[in-house]
Amino acid sequence: MTFFLNMEITHFLINRAAWIKGKGIGVKVATVFPNNVKKEPSLPSVHAIFALFDSDTGQPKAFVDGSLVTKWKTAADSVLGAKLLARENSKVLTIVGACAVASSLIDAYREVFPQLETIQIWNRTFSKAQALAITTLPDALANADIVSCSTMSTEPILQGDWIKSGTHVDLIGAYRPDMREADDLLLLKSNIFVDARETAIHDIGELAIPIHAGIIKEEAVKADLYQLCCGKVGLETEDEITLFKTVGVRTSTL
Repeated sequence: MTFFLNMEITHFLINRAAWIKGKGIGVKVATVFPNNVKKEPSLPSVHAIFALFDSDTGQPKAFVDGSLVTKWKTAADSVLGAKLLARENSKVLTIVGACAVASSLIDAYREVFPQLETIQIWNRTFSKAQALAITTLPDALANADIVSCSTMSTEPILQGDWIKSGTHVDLIGAYRPDMREADDLLLLKSNIFVDARETAIHDIGELAIPIHAGIIKEEAVKADLYQLCCGKVGLETEDEITLFKTVGVRTSTL
């Protein structure tokens, strides 16, 4: 995963690649321009393209709307983690951040957790949240069984004091070394899981910053998505807080 940053105006170019023998070579390139909303309210902050190549010949096979891939892959990663770590009787879902993926998260969680009774939305920009729902963050978190957070925050927005026992926390937004969504207390209270150790632990500020500061140790990460899917670990008690950090899996095979 590579970042190119314009420090003056905080615009980013991100690229990720995967090479799986017999399946293909994929490269996703995305731009992140947080100030787009100031220029035009309906202009997305993130734009992306995805290129697929043949894994045996290197020939281009397809060009795909990268934003569409991100939208549904992000939702799929989140609900897979929740299916493996959240309580089956979860009734309340709180989504923090009314970004483009929020609507797909709603659809995905409804499909995997049909017993959900309430879905709450909180967003810093009121007009975006208003399009989906209206609530306040502490109240929305206090009664949540599942919290899915997708913001561009560089400072922790989720406070450990606001999260009750038995909650599953899904962290999507932080994708740079300087970004975090969960505070130290929440990390200390949680059993931590990631989608991929090689990217989530050292490349992203969510875990790298508190590890470097000595708040938590690398060993605090109990398992990655591969281990979860193999059934080696998972939810142990109804009272534990589970935290799942996704950043995207990086795979290369020569």
